[in-house]
Amino acid sequence: MSLTTRRSRMAATALAAVLVASGLAACGNDDDAPAEGEKPAKLVVDTFGEMGYDELVKQYEQQTGIKVELRKTAQLGEYRPKLVRYLATGKGAADVTALEEGILNEFKANPRNWADLNPLVSSEIADDYLPWKWELGKAPDGRLIGLPTDVGSLAVCYRKDLFEAAGLPTERDAVAALWPDWNGFHQTGQKYKQATGKAFVDSITAVSNGVLFQQGTDLFYDKENNIIADSSPGVKAAWDTATSMVDISAKASTWSPEWSGGFKQGTFATTFCPSWMLGIVADNSGEANKGKWDVAAVPGGGGNWGGSWLAVPEQSKYQKEAAKLAEFLTNATSQVEAFKAKGPLPTNLEALKNEAFLSYTNEYFSNAPTGKIFGESVAQIQPVHLGPKHQAVKENAFEPAMRAFENGQASKDKAWEQFTKDAQTQGAF
Repeated sequence: MSLTTRRSRMAATALAAVLVASGLAACGNDDDAPAEGEKPAKLVVDTFGEMGYDELVKQYEQQTGIKVELRKTAQLGEYRPKLVRYLATGKGAADVTALEEGILNEFKANPRNWADLNPLVSSEIADDYLPWKWELGKAPDGRLIGLPTDVGSLAVCYRKDLFEAAGLPTERDAVAALWPDWNGFHQTGQKYKQATGKAFVDSITAVSNGVLFQQGTDLFYDKENNIIADSSPGVKAAWDTATSMVDISAKASTWSPEWSGGFKQGTFATTFCPSWMLGIVADNSGEANKGKWDVAAVPGGGGNWGGSWLAVPEQSKYQKEAAKLAEFLTNATSQVEAFKAKGPLPTNLEALKNEAFLSYTNEYFSNAPTGKIFGESVAQIQPVHLGPKHQAVKENAFEPAMRAFENGQASKDKAWEQFTKDAQTQGAF
């Protein structure tokens, strides 16, 4: 038996124990069950990043008289461990829980942790969403564990004032013309650095995300969920493209304090923006930088980075009411309002045709027609098979190895070797 196989079996055994424990714990709250028809005084919603729900939950409170507590976690890396703990202990989970695409498959492994939404939501809504997005919300046993929220159509956010200072074009179509491919992006970055002496892009891990999610191929896993990190063409393309751009990088990894502060300080001129990132860029940049940012097409012509679902944990005492809240937050009107507030790109078909969405311009980003920019790419988005522990491989193996190279702690070859070794451990399931 190979080391990889032994690790996989040991990890699978350990995970199974946790899942069994969490499944039992989830069924252990019968004594606290509410009376039939009892209305909850409060429902709790857990999200990460910015999903644009602040005003929507206020609307729901006014319509229903039910208080809604919105618990936000800034980073997915902090969000997932808390959720794992809630499921393992059978307590602490919100009534409505956001599940990101990178962790969704992992949590599908034990669908007993999640309420089946099929009998709890309107039977007609299955046809309201992008078909592939709806199907990904189902567990292998057919249980519907998540209602679609958004997808992460890709673009580039860039600082017009910094481009102008470097003698580069600033109008978004002219900017997009600078980089029809990734080589063009690199060359533009080199021109920028030569003119200003400053970094062009926030980090090479940001570049790798842009490349990874436009491959249209398997990434860290194949369709049978075997780890293929060391042989995946898509992963190797992202690695080679990203590491080639170390000379134009600010080495500010996404979500780090240096990254968050870099937006206000002008440490870098570009970052890769799935639509849900717009609100985060604006929040980090602050009011003083309003109108300095704009949005242009991504090199290579598109891609899908991110996207989520809303689920109801089995341990919720108010599953029916929680499902209604999830349905409200994902309906067409709410998805348009969430997009206008913070940028999450709708998956509701009616929302995608809504004139308020299609004609929307983002004032913070120089009145960029973000509804048009992101909306036109939705039809081209294809689902990518991520595998059960995609997020763990990406965050704990791929990106650390890339940062080790970026920071001069390892050669490119040594960093790749470390990644392929760590991927086997992190990806074991």
